[in-house]
Amino acid sequence: MRLLIIEDEKKFTDFLRRGLKEEGYAVDVASDGEQGYFLATTEDYDLIILDLRIPKIDGLSLCRKLRAENIASPILILTVRDSVEDKVSGLDSGADDYLTKPFAFEELLARVRALLRKRQIPTPTKLQVADLELDLVSHKAARGGRDIALTAKEYALLEYLMRNKGTVVTRTMISEHVWDINFDTFTNVFDVYINYLRKKVDLGQKKKLIQTVRGRGYSLKE
Repeated sequence: MRLLIIEDEKKFTDFLRRGLKEEGYAVDVASDGEQGYFLATTEDYDLIILDLRIPKIDGLSLCRKLRAENIASPILILTVRDSVEDKVSGLDSGADDYLTKPFAFEELLARVRALLRKRQIPTPTKLQVADLELDLVSHKAARGGRDIALTAKEYALLEYLMRNKGTVVTRTMISEHVWDINFDTFTNVFDVYINYLRKKVDLGQKKKLIQTVRGRGYSLKE
């Protein structure tokens, strides 16, 4: 899942970005409304986290502008403004949820998960390909009843492959949804992480699930 944070407070942004990356999300950041507008209209995001007090284009105006241009990504507003009127204005501008600062990071994660579930129809709590299972709530993986320990990035990559089972995903597609916008697609990091997953998912198994499609990308097939 790929998220966009539009927030001008660097310390707070770094905290959010680090925490969300640890949960397996790919995260891009914009420090003002104009940059946020450019990214939100040129890239495909599963969720936008938006502060109201940002320079150049304020959060409410940006939210209305994105909705007017049919950007359907769920928008979660984060702000210190906690009056009922502010919340109503935020939701009426097109936001899907509204969270006031300060907040518990666990609550933010729960709201992010809820918004991501709403966007996906139907909403699975588990993914399965052959005897490989991935629990989207606990972030646990298993194959044939054997638990598989995954790092956050391995989990994100495996989830993306499983959501796109049977199809070829390119390096560009993986970089957009598993890494962030600044990632260099010409490095060998993809191959390294695919090999990590192969060792954990396919090693010792008669049936190999993770396939390399030469010249195109990778695929996870039953």
